[in-house]
Amino acid sequence: MRFHFGDCVFDSEARRLTRAGQPIPLAPKPLALLARLLHRRPAVVSQQELRDLLWPGTIVGYNNLGQVVAELRRALGDGEQRRVRTAYGAGYAFDGEVVEREPSPPALDESPGCCLRWGLLEIPLREGVNVVGRGPGCECRIASRHVSREHARIVVRGRRALLDDLGSKNGTHVRGRRVDGPTALADGDVILLGHEAVAFATVGAGDTTESCGGSGRVAGTSARPGRR
Repeated sequence: MRFHFGDCVFDSEARRLTRAGQPIPLAPKPLALLARLLHRRPAVVSQQELRDLLWPGTIVGYNNLGQVVAELRRALGDGEQRRVRTAYGAGYAFDGEVVEREPSPPALDESPGCCLRWGLLEIPLREGVNVVGRGPGCECRIASRHVSREHARIVVRGRRALLDDLGSKNGTHVRGRRVDGPTALADGDVILLGHEAVAFATVGAGDTTESCGGSGRVAGTSARPGRR
């Protein structure tokens, strides 16, 4: 399971934390603490339960747990509005909005599919719902200030794909028209996410893709939305 909160993503299976798309090195104890608090949110987890989790069969001082909490807070960038809340005399809890998402299943090389092309980058589209935006929790992340955090979605069923806008600030356009409802995509369609251009393409078994994370524009496309 992947937990998305603020600009952070925690993958509980991979035991990996990222912040603003960048991996955050974190020792096993803070990672274990984060996992327990996320799974138990919004309940308060007692200090004794956390000590048993982090130091099983060992008697440790009060400050040991506090040091692990402090390390986790630094990794999350917690300020005055702390996600890791202290329940004085009881324990700790995770505060704030969290979105849980199942990780995308790995694509089978022998199966044809489709992707978005952004500059020189190819972003594979999975079967089902793909949220496109600049937010760290999006399946198709386009890190551009012209793109809303959750700008649009593309629903894929085999080689059939439907595009819809998610109430974005700058709108979504395809084939010179603003998207105001589910719109079928064809191979080679250029999608304007605000003023950022990406291309929709179908791919076969011999094609390769790179992981999302770069930046750029689709060569030879206009940056202006078409008029209706």
